[in-house]
Amino acid sequence: MEAGSTYRAVQAVSRGRLELTEKTLQAPEPGKVRIRVEACGVCHSDSGTVEALFPIDWPRVPGHELVGRIDALGSGVQGWVVGQRLGVGFLGGSCGSCEFCREGDLVTCRNQEYTGIHHDGGYAEVMIAKASGLMSIPDSLSSVDAAPLLCAGLTTFSALRNAPAKAGDLVAVLGIGGLGHLGVQYARHMGSRSRRLRVARTRRNWRRSSAPTTTSTTRLPALQELGGAKVILITASGGKTVAETFKGLRPGGVSIVLGVGPDPATGDETLRFSALSGVSAMIETVPLEQATDAYAKMMAGKARFRMVLTMN
Repeated sequence: MEAGSTYRAVQAVSRGRLELTEKTLQAPEPGKVRIRVEACGVCHSDSGTVEALFPIDWPRVPGHELVGRIDALGSGVQGWVVGQRLGVGFLGGSCGSCEFCREGDLVTCRNQEYTGIHHDGGYAEVMIAKASGLMSIPDSLSSVDAAPLLCAGLTTFSALRNAPAKAGDLVAVLGIGGLGHLGVQYARHMGSRSRRLRVARTRRNWRRSSAPTTTSTTRLPALQELGGAKVILITASGGKTVAETFKGLRPGGVSIVLGVGPDPATGDETLRFSALSGVSAMIETVPLEQATDAYAKMMAGKARFRMVLTMN
């Protein structure tokens, strides 16, 4: 693709409104790469862009679970080559020079930009990204399978990887949706005894998939009969729900509410572990031109666990 040609994108043009458009191709600036997008997940966090929950300059292309191949390199980019497959998540890339970066705390970089918020994201055939925010994709993972792992997978994997549970400990997962069904798989492959946790205000019906889980659904009081959970991973949170989970913990156990925390976001490790263990998301693929319908379906709670946009 040559600079000046056009590509398709779905962009938010006002609060709650997405539209399909054509954008002009730009050359990547120094320190950035241009990506030909192959797949992009539709994540609930995209509502931060579409519903203007974050300060947004219209128009803005959402999407922060994207996988594609490098189409062009900006000057100064090292370690990446044209044609290489990669992923971009919510964190758009650290600056490498602020005091947090110098201390190794890249997540809280003062100049960190968020994909699909500060700059255009992956609901498009082409995207430009900072080289410092790129993640390598294992060859054994397809682009469609890898896309949801860049947010939903990264979030659950990082939480469990940094949790105090050891092999054989009981780990319960509350909320078996887009995050939770991945959390159950990660817990099992890390050696934990995992349980899908059911409380009064549970999510919609569980749909069985090919995901390699052999867990059972357990109510909170029953966890104590099993000795109590060392960790309860909460993916569907609310003040009352979080408080209730303490009843299922063993002494010294912890409840983890997924969100932004101080621990490093382990994107490359998430992808490698997923490829080695076979952890995968339930996915429904949708062509880019139907992104508006896919987003609406996801927001209405009518989607399968993870929806992924594909490009022609």
